[in-house]
Amino acid sequence: MKTGKAAKLIFGAAGLIILLFFTSCGGGNQEIQTDNTTSGRIKVAIDESYRLLLDTEIYTFEAIYKGSKFDTIYGNEADIVNFFMKDSVPLMIINRKLSPEEEKYLNARQFIPKTTLIAFDGVVFIVNSENPDTNLFYDKIEGIFKGDVKTWKEISPKSKLGEIKVVFDNYKSSNPRYFREKFNLSKLPSCCFAVNSNAEVISFVENNKNAIGVIGVNWISDREDTISNNFLHRVKVVGLSTPGNNDPDANFYRPYQAYIAQGDYPFTRNVYCINRQTYRGLAYGLSSFIAGEKGQLIVLRSGMVPAAMPVRIVQIKH
Repeated sequence: MKTGKAAKLIFGAAGLIILLFFTSCGGGNQEIQTDNTTSGRIKVAIDESYRLLLDTEIYTFEAIYKGSKFDTIYGNEADIVNFFMKDSVPLMIINRKLSPEEEKYLNARQFIPKTTLIAFDGVVFIVNSENPDTNLFYDKIEGIFKGDVKTWKEISPKSKLGEIKVVFDNYKSSNPRYFREKFNLSKLPSCCFAVNSNAEVISFVENNKNAIGVIGVNWISDREDTISNNFLHRVKVVGLSTPGNNDPDANFYRPYQAYIAQGDYPFTRNVYCINRQTYRGLAYGLSSFIAGEKGQLIVLRSGMVPAAMPVRIVQIKH
């Protein structure tokens, strides 16, 4: 009798060990599915540059699919990626792909991130409404970031403004990272500093005549959005030449959809939905919606360029 009980205990312990072995495989990746593609509740982390666009995308998705709910986290790129890597959010929307090291880290834990291109974005320069210099050569912008151009007189000899101040939304955001990579910089020059949001960048430029603000195009391009319209009336958007063209008669391109789509505007980037759910859940549903017809029409209206539908360019003859 005692032998039988001992055997049961041994087999029971062995079974428990086997169960623990299989449930521990995959680095603790034991997602419990509580959502599907059109219903449930999840968190989504979003680069603050795309707040206006994603507010509309999510509002529309939730209106169509009543059983869905998204808890949105808007912030800087560094924090958002950190949330994603630590499994605090299953979906993030940023303007870069995961690095090979980040993918390797997730793969080791049996997560295969799914990346969906949803839009093409423009990085916008804005100046004070009283600043007459609204067309800048690309090479002057590069000179500012490399520390070679420090005053407005170096841009326009007639300028009465003093030292140039470049203001970003946040030091940990995608915007300063973009220019460090674009111009192969280890750090930004002393003329660069940051506030806390794109809205604060616009307010700073509005109140400082010598400032240049750096924001995402979504904040000043949706003419049907009251917030975007309000910002657009408070500052001027800078036109830029193409790299190497310093001719006084050069064409200067503003971050309009046609110029972003054709590649004439020099500072553009891709926008991605990155999903780490191991099943077809709500993260997949939202990514597919944004990349689909309805979602891409919202992207088009926002002033950004849709990734999955053509932009119609019409030439007007004078």
